[in-house]
Amino acid sequence: MRHRYLGNSGLKVSEICYGNWLTHGSQVENETAEKCVHAALDEGITSFDTADVYANTVAEAVLGEALKGQRRESLEIFTKVYWPTGPKGPNDCGLSRKHIMESIDGSLRRLDTDYVDLYQAHRYDHETPLEETMQAFADVVRQGKALYIGVSEWDAAQIRAGHALAKELGFQLVSNQPQYSMLWRVIEEWVVPTSAELGLSQVCWSPVAQGVLTGKYVPGEAPPKNSRATDTRGGAAMIQRLMGEEVLVAVQRLRPIAEELELSMAQLAVAWVLQNPNVACAIIGASRPRQVKENAAASGVVLTPEVMSRIDDALGDVVVRNPMLTAEHTPKERPC
Repeated sequence: MRHRYLGNSGLKVSEICYGNWLTHGSQVENETAEKCVHAALDEGITSFDTADVYANTVAEAVLGEALKGQRRESLEIFTKVYWPTGPKGPNDCGLSRKHIMESIDGSLRRLDTDYVDLYQAHRYDHETPLEETMQAFADVVRQGKALYIGVSEWDAAQIRAGHALAKELGFQLVSNQPQYSMLWRVIEEWVVPTSAELGLSQVCWSPVAQGVLTGKYVPGEAPPKNSRATDTRGGAAMIQRLMGEEVLVAVQRLRPIAEELELSMAQLAVAWVLQNPNVACAIIGASRPRQVKENAAASGVVLTPEVMSRIDDALGDVVVRNPMLTAEHTPKERPC
């Protein structure tokens, strides 16, 4: 397992990060979740990503239990704040000082740790002054409850404004967590250049496009049983935009490329994300330990410029590049 620096900080994270969105505390039984976490550790993965909103705080608790007994100093634990938790009262979401200060304490309790390595603003809060949010993050860092601060799905202008305030307050933003894959490249035009200039890395979610890039969804055939596309608890809705016939046909054109390289389709997808020098790590999820082992093997894979060009040719016009779509992931009003 290779490691990379997170932004301009001295913190190294594993190229493959294990995440538990849509799995722990919901789709995957706790015993299986623990086996997946232990499989990640066995593969040399040291970075683990979660959020308070995942399974309404349960995912954090499951991860904390699965990591119990591990040497804390050998791990990098990431979590996030913004989306509603608890009964979804008026202050149970957003990036107000109240919600941040209460949420970090709740996350630490559930994760059973004294600090998290990376605390992330899960979205931009249009209803809270950015100065208030950044001051709260500065205090979280000074209290030793988080070592580093990042953001998620912020656009380039928001990252620049947040970075400037953080610098004034004596800390720095080190990362942004966006969706990024062969199929979804909206960060490349604005977010990545801005981040590289300011010293932030990308911590990428959905590198296999929620399973579409594994090639398991075959054009003209029903989705496999128990796959995300058949999950009525939210997974099917999340993946719907990627399930068009044109996309699925294009994805199948990647299969010969993966086979020539002796990679699985998932490994090719994760390796592609890691070719971007501004990416610190790619977050993988899993419902079975063998998926962790397979995806972890993408660490260290080098794709030549010729291969990267063949991938572009195979996917053609189905790739989404519009940089304006970053804002699509952030509500204009607090969702609580």
